[in-house]
Amino acid sequence: MRWATRAACHVDRVACAWLIRRFIDPGATFVFVAGPDEVPPDATPFDMRGVDLSHHRGDCSFETFLRRYDLDEPALWDIARIVHEADLADERYDAPEAPGLDALLRGLSLVVADDDRMLELSGPLFDGLLELRRRARLLDPLA
Repeated sequence: MRWATRAACHVDRVACAWLIRRFIDPGATFVFVAGPDEVPPDATPFDMRGVDLSHHRGDCSFETFLRRYDLDEPALWDIARIVHEADLADERYDAPEAPGLDALLRGLSLVVADDDRMLELSGPLFDGLLELRRRARLLDPLA
């Protein structure tokens, strides 16, 4: 399946792309566009104004994906809180990891201009964050 999002990916878009490939569509391919009017007819748009898989009711797109695809693993919701604060910084959640994730991805985007390469390089960060949160929950299931 083909997915489309805005070019020059940052935290919410790279996190959503990782989530799509890891949990929704392992064969996903991505198209990067300037806006919704450039989305190819065969692509599912996300994280852009006016589309279904985007920000809604104060949620970031990553949270919207979790709700829409019934992904309820607690470690994924931990990542959602981090992505939310890195993207929106509205202090809805206590996510001390958010500024670090934001800085890593902003820095990476300064040296990686290609969005496909950005997804390739950022994916292992989210794999590691997922594993870290899974292990933390094993030690403290209420964390």
